[in-house]
Amino acid sequence: MEGKGSDWDAIDRLVDLGHLPEAADRAEAMLAGAGADLSGWLRLAGMRKALRQPRRALRAVDRALALAPLDFVALALRASLLERMSEALAGEAWGEALAQRPAGDLPPALAAAVSAGERLHARWQAARGEALQAATADAERAADPDAAARIARFRRNVLRETRPYHSEPTHFHYPGLAEREFHPRHRFPWLAELEAATDTIRGELEALLASQRGELMPYIQYEEREALAQWRGLNHNPDWTAVHLLQRGQRIAANADACPVTMRLLERVPQPLIPGASPNAMFSLLAPRTSIPPHVGVNNARLLCHLPLIVPEGCWFRVGAETRPWREGEAFVFDDTIEHEAANPSDRLRVVMIFDLWHPDLALVEQDAVAALIAADGGYAARHE
Repeated sequence: MEGKGSDWDAIDRLVDLGHLPEAADRAEAMLAGAGADLSGWLRLAGMRKALRQPRRALRAVDRALALAPLDFVALALRASLLERMSEALAGEAWGEALAQRPAGDLPPALAAAVSAGERLHARWQAARGEALQAATADAERAADPDAAARIARFRRNVLRETRPYHSEPTHFHYPGLAEREFHPRHRFPWLAELEAATDTIRGELEALLASQRGELMPYIQYEEREALAQWRGLNHNPDWTAVHLLQRGQRIAANADACPVTMRLLERVPQPLIPGASPNAMFSLLAPRTSIPPHVGVNNARLLCHLPLIVPEGCWFRVGAETRPWREGEAFVFDDTIEHEAANPSDRLRVVMIFDLWHPDLALVEQDAVAALIAADGGYAARHE
């Protein structure tokens, strides 16, 4: 260590005297015969950059990155060097560097370089996006709406605008089922009939609430001894309540009797019949300025359907990488075992009808197997279907 210190002192003296080429050559010779020295290779790269020797500077940066591949300063220096050679190469390199940017303020000189790098990366990313969109344009025009949406998502994944999300049920994972954040409408032909009855369904709910005969309960009801994590703020909280029509396979008469049209429509939906677990159907009431944190469901063999009934401006729902506004009367089916969250940022109540249904990839014999296993398992998981 003493020898290295004195060597760098001598090199620094050469720099101070204006003998930068000699200083760089001496540093390079010293580093070539020394052990790992991240800061030394970065100092050499800075010298070679100042001497307008970008390729030799890059070789020094590469030696630094071989020691610390995710070092932000090394990655940023590499990207700035590549700017002199090719904006395309620099754009990609700045993307790699920015992904490792540490939290907090940067030193002024580095902050200025990074700010310029962000602008270059944004230009490169925009040009790349246009090129990829042009490459898939013919295929998207020829595709049906569902396939076109998948092609577009493929492109956004490649551009790192979105990332893949997967089904991660807390308890029951059935293998081989299609993982879709929002499932295509054509697989659920009863959706149109459900949507056509939106006004009637809403009217039945409003009459039930006005009669004060309905049974409302907090949507989240865990025991305090359980690991609540993100649910602690909403546990037993009336800000998120439910009017259950069907709950874990039981008909809630006080509510269901007041909603005959709604119940008849549910009879046409392929809901799971699992003792102690399903079917489930409810009206979900989310209070003003209330958020539902990211979470996943219990069982990927079933999907959920939302029929928005009362939706103030600004309410939204995210599944995986796709965020949608709820729109009154526009139903959708999604996989609740993919991370999802929701928010009502408005000053009014938001109401959505929610019910479960079998995943359409399951054969009847597979449905029977899932129902038998979950019913036999019982316990915690069944109580939280």
